[in-house]
Amino acid sequence: MSSNQGLKNKGKTRADMDERRRAVEESTGVHLEHSGGCTFDPLLAEKNVENMIGCTQVPLGFVGPLRVRGDHADGEFLVPLATTEGALLASVNRGTSIVTSCGGAEVVIIKDEMTRAPVFRTGGVRQARQVVEWVNEHFEEIKAAAEATTRHGRLLKIRAFASGRSLFLRFSYDTGDAMGMNMATIATEAASRLIEERTEARMVSVSGNMCVDKKPAALNFIEGRGKIVLADVRIPEAVVRDRLHATPGAMVEACYRKNLVGSALSLCYGSNAHAANMLAALFIATGQDAAQVVEGSMASTTCELCEEGVYISVRLPCLEVGTVGGGTRLPCQSEALSMMGCLGTGKAKKLAEIAGALVLAGELSTLAAQAAGELGRAHRELGR
Repeated sequence: MSSNQGLKNKGKTRADMDERRRAVEESTGVHLEHSGGCTFDPLLAEKNVENMIGCTQVPLGFVGPLRVRGDHADGEFLVPLATTEGALLASVNRGTSIVTSCGGAEVVIIKDEMTRAPVFRTGGVRQARQVVEWVNEHFEEIKAAAEATTRHGRLLKIRAFASGRSLFLRFSYDTGDAMGMNMATIATEAASRLIEERTEARMVSVSGNMCVDKKPAALNFIEGRGKIVLADVRIPEAVVRDRLHATPGAMVEACYRKNLVGSALSLCYGSNAHAANMLAALFIATGQDAAQVVEGSMASTTCELCEEGVYISVRLPCLEVGTVGGGTRLPCQSEALSMMGCLGTGKAKKLAEIAGALVLAGELSTLAAQAAGELGRAHRELGR
């Protein structure tokens, strides 16, 4: 090992991890027996965590087979989910079984853009307009500066929002198979330095909260962030009655009064039963950025009567997933992605379509349970 590599890996070995854990045990008086049970080389996590003392194990299960009829995911999949919430997988598995028996979920991706929005300080409203004019006129130059920092990212557009002396520029990128937040940040910093050099604007923060990252926001709800995914399925009336123990009318009413009226009355960004549950379990299992479940929770679920029985759909405006980089490199997470054939390049859209179908299945089962008055019983039996 070279001296440079040795310096890079300083503090990353298993011996270093064990030493830190012993120090924590001595300081807190708590024996971290299970946390120390790490099955992989800590070097593999050097870009994922600092001060590593072991691993936290979350129970891992699966649902499926789930039939997905997408442009990138077309087939039946076993979907890994990591959670500590009893009854979740049982409910989602019921939904996947029904979706699959009804021909599968139709899933489409209608937009794919990761955003980063720095905030600049300007001299006033007139200067802000001048900066925006310069940005619009020199987009190709800015694009070149941003893309010089990445092999895979492409700058698609820049949208301006001004208020007083504050100017926000919302950069939108195609980030390939990476979720792309780090990529977008680094590229946007480079582009912003060029804007500073060529105008009188000064960047205050590379993230000005109009990205909008890891926060519920109307802008993302409408415009989307990451992948906008749509999924739907039609469930025959006989299936609703025999397997979901509900009626089409009861399901439609539950969706209307809960997801639409209740969400509107509480001013929710999102009108769904529990989309965050499925996404959180999938994110943890597959090494996604778990905090972005906040944006994923802004899903909309609709339910209508149709000739067959019930038509149910979900809209996920902010599905931010990747199949390269980040936590996907870790051994357990790589295995989980491999279960679905979603590890590596060319797989991010496939994973997004499976996620859309997964949320649809979970929403279907939960809405039916609530319409049938069975939610409490399921949690009493499985979740306590």
